[in-house]
Amino acid sequence: MAGGESTDRGRARGGVLAERVNAAADLLALGMPAADTARELAERFGCSLRQAHRYVQRADRSGHVAVPAPAGVFTVKLPVPLIARVRGHAAESGRTLSAVVAQALEEFLARIHREPPGR
Repeated sequence: MAGGESTDRGRARGGVLAERVNAAADLLALGMPAADTARELAERFGCSLRQAHRYVQRADRSGHVAVPAPAGVFTVKLPVPLIARVRGHAAESGRTLSAVVAQALEEFLARIHREPPGR
């Protein structure tokens, strides 16, 4: 799976999902009826009409969606007990290890940039 864009079941993820939902939102904003929008998406992206309707429904509910930043690999060495705790937390929360670590780093960086030096 390159860049988290689709699974082995063929579902769009990440940037691909955002591209399709945003295309639907653009067409709906132009006043195109939902059924016509779905047909256009199915033709444009080579997906089923049923899946195209799902993109239209999502766009109708939420409008444009944010395009996720590309993901990369970042290897670090951590103490084994910390790794076990992070993995345990990810499993308990039903989230991926990457999602848990990304959130922790985002929160840490936001906090240290808000606090005055020396705190």
